Amino acid sequence: MNLKKFFNTPTHEPFRDKKAERNLFARRTLVAFLGILLLTGVLFTNIYQLQIVNFDTYQTRSNGNRIKLLPLPPTRGLIYDRYGKLLAENLTFFGLYIVPEKTENLDRTLDELRYIVGLTDNDIENFKKERRRGTRYTPILLKPNLTEEQISRFAVNGYQYPSLEVRPYFKRHYLYGETMAHILGYVGKMNDKDVERLKREDKFANYAGTNDIGKLGIERYYEDILQGTTGFEEVEINNRGKVIRTLRSRPAVAGKSIHLTIDLALQRYITELLSGLKGAVVVLDPKDSSVLAMVSTPSYDNNLFVDGISSEDYKRLLNDLAHPLYSRATQGAYPPASTVKPFIAVAAQTENVITPNTTIFDPGYWVLPNSTKRFRDWKKTGHGDTDLNKAITESSDTYFYQVAYNMGIDRLSNWMKDFGFGMPTGIEIQEETAANIPTREWKQKRYKRPWVQGDTISVGIGQGYWTATPLQVAKATTILVNNGKVNTPHLMKAIEGEVLEPYEDPLLYPDINTPKVAAWEVAKRGMYNVVNAANGTGRKAFADANYRVAGKSGTAQVFSLKENEKYNAAGLKKELHDHAWFTAYAPYDNPKLVVTVILENAGGGSSNAAPLARKVMDYYLNQRLPQVEKYNEPYNEPYNEPIQQKKDLSQESEQINGR
Repeated sequence: MNLKKFFNTPTHEPFRDKKAERNLFARRTLVAFLGILLLTGVLFTNIYQLQIVNFDTYQTRSNGNRIKLLPLPPTRGLIYDRYGKLLAENLTFFGLYIVPEKTENLDRTLDELRYIVGLTDNDIENFKKERRRGTRYTPILLKPNLTEEQISRFAVNGYQYPSLEVRPYFKRHYLYGETMAHILGYVGKMNDKDVERLKREDKFANYAGTNDIGKLGIERYYEDILQGTTGFEEVEINNRGKVIRTLRSRPAVAGKSIHLTIDLALQRYITELLSGLKGAVVVLDPKDSSVLAMVSTPSYDNNLFVDGISSEDYKRLLNDLAHPLYSRATQGAYPPASTVKPFIAVAAQTENVITPNTTIFDPGYWVLPNSTKRFRDWKKTGHGDTDLNKAITESSDTYFYQVAYNMGIDRLSNWMKDFGFGMPTGIEIQEETAANIPTREWKQKRYKRPWVQGDTISVGIGQGYWTATPLQVAKATTILVNNGKVNTPHLMKAIEGEVLEPYEDPLLYPDINTPKVAAWEVAKRGMYNVVNAANGTGRKAFADANYRVAGKSGTAQVFSLKENEKYNAAGLKKELHDHAWFTAYAPYDNPKLVVTVILENAGGGSSNAAPLARKVMDYYLNQRLPQVEKYNEPYNEPYNEPIQQKKDLSQESEQINGR
């Protein structure tokens, strides 16, 4: 046994490689350093992106939490009549506004507000509609037209609702309601279609802060002028959303006020005349076709639509058999009947179909050649030997049956289009029908049947397929008065700017230059004899008038009679009675107004419509016009003393709004 080896200290192979450890440590340190360096680079890169590259973006987003851009809606322009009488104004009301996104429990808040401010189900429904259309964090009108008591209650409890506040707002008010409804139209709350259209036209931004837009009539047609330009206010808010201070602002630009050609006094007078009747009256100034009055009855109160009409009121208006929502002056399409005979006379003379001396024998009917079809005259015994003047004076149907047959539908329809039939007049109301002047192409397209000669005959007396509006008949009458000069019927007189901007006629349609002066004079002389000759159909209505009148009556059939059937009004429903027409102008030598009347289911034009036209002319020529010419200033009341004319119209608007 080797004891030495046993007692000696054992020796081992070393298990640590210090050099390798040092190398490993160095590598790890390098990697860690590079990692720290890389992360530091990333950090500084992000800081650079945040603080330098994207500084403006993030500053804006940051400021958005404390800085808000509040819209300042403009004041809507006012509307006046031709003599400065206010027709549409803006009244100040107070409403409760809410920011839904900043309301912790919206449903509970709405329930609590039922007691505090009298919130209704209708208010909540309107709020939900506006919320769907609005942008985030935009105040929405929750409760309009707050009373003093409701404002006081909210003031006491308002600390519980930091996302709600009471604000003033403007509300449109129409001073004469039903009298002007079909002309002015109304403003109403924007719907989804309005929003889509505004966005499509790139106008939606200008409606920030407002919910109203022109829906009908003048309010709709001149919306861009009346609306104005929205301003803004940049404000700093606290964590509760309340405004601390205003940083900068751009004031809103108020909409421009407009002056209409309507004479309110005349408009109100005619409205009273038509009370209880279904019909329309259009009064034009023949010098430029400006509308002095345009009344349609029955009418409706356009103020009902401003805040959103209730379902009960809307259903009542829709279900009314008298149809008050529709304007008979621009939308009512009726057979024009004999009112068109003077216009046809001008066309037939120009086409050499007739001369003033062309005479036929009228036995009370006209027979279509190569047939046994009889077209009856309104006078059973006929008019005997009839020339053009007598045909207009006595309104011979037989004479104009022959004229229509000789002209043919092609020439007849083309000429009547020149007089404005079958197309919009161009008036500044989009709710206008073109009515219809029949053509071969129209019948083929509408009824899938060809035109026949018999169709033309009825058109010759304004019946058959021919329909027209009272405004179209009035326009055609002014064309006749002016020997073919075509002016556009219009409601705009001037726009208030730095200076008054008068209306300029767009001259949508060409003048009628082909007829000779003699052709126009023959037609006008016939209309003069209608009223003044012993055999004239309208002589009784204008007996003892202190001015000279020319006019033409018309009786429009609602349904067609069979060949041997006799018209018996007593045995028919009221809705089947004839419509009464009368169109006239006066004074004859220097016309100052054209009056066109339509009375639905009233019977004969000369016995029913003509007396009403007489009353309109009497009032305007003998009362109203002398007042206007004497004082040359606006009137406080339609039949009363004049008020002092204001030189500064903008100052007038401020005074009216400030009262």
